[in-house]
Amino acid sequence: MRPLVGQGRIRERGGAVSPPASITWGGGEVTFDSRRWTCDDAEIEWTSPHHLIVLTEAGGTATTEVRVDGGRAYDGRDAPGALSFIPAGASRYGAYRRADMSYAAIWIAPETMDRLAGRPFRAPAPFVNGEDPVVAALLRGLRDDAAAGLAPSAAYAEHAVALMAMRLASREGARPAPREAPGGLSRRELARIADHVDAHLAEDVSLADLAALARMPVDRFARRFRAATGLAPYAYVLERRVRAAERMLAASELSIAEIAFALGFSSQSHFTTVFRRRNGATPQAWRRAAAPGS
Repeated sequence: MRPLVGQGRIRERGGAVSPPASITWGGGEVTFDSRRWTCDDAEIEWTSPHHLIVLTEAGGTATTEVRVDGGRAYDGRDAPGALSFIPAGASRYGAYRRADMSYAAIWIAPETMDRLAGRPFRAPAPFVNGEDPVVAALLRGLRDDAAAGLAPSAAYAEHAVALMAMRLASREGARPAPREAPGGLSRRELARIADHVDAHLAEDVSLADLAALARMPVDRFARRFRAATGLAPYAYVLERRVRAAERMLAASELSIAEIAFALGFSSQSHFTTVFRRRNGATPQAWRRAAAPGS
């Protein structure tokens, strides 16, 4: 086993690891990794330039000892649902005995965390085997996509990271952000966003790009966009792609694979899954039903 980000060394006895399901965004700014790890005994000494969040999904250890920057952070055992956070630049030492566990981990560059949080990220003190159901649910969603071979859109990944940043910052007892005036985005802002999305349907539209169109930090934009449309930004992008797919299926002779590629889906199967989830029919069935005289 070797963590994907940072430098250090691992000593283990009787170890085995499943092939990882990994996804990387932004040229390495965000890296996600999910795998199963077993060993009799292991020691890990590691330092990462990125923030690290780890969720134990299943299984656990007989004993776990973790020290961060030389101080004791945890002495007990890993168990399902346990969440850990190690800030960027912190040295981590871990000793594990009789490990048999599946985990999901995400590494996030500090500057990316700042940008997506909409302000300098106030990292909480490192913690090991804590809990946060929201962060855990976000990691499980990324795990499911990785296991299915689907690369989530940049907008979805950035939205998930922004939510993780807000949840983690709240652990430190930071003062809440000033209350905003109620309401969503203006019609002009929504029209600008719709035009941008429609012009870049074949590309990986990012949440940061959409927020820039409204001249807002990412977190404020995401809240106001949902208030205006009832959808998260990444769901809106998928919705525009599906609506464009309906028009192409009805008016063109392009194959299903060609339409999927033209609209930025990672594969024909991904396109079919999204289209059927929203329309209750596969693209092929929808095309037959939309044909003249059907």
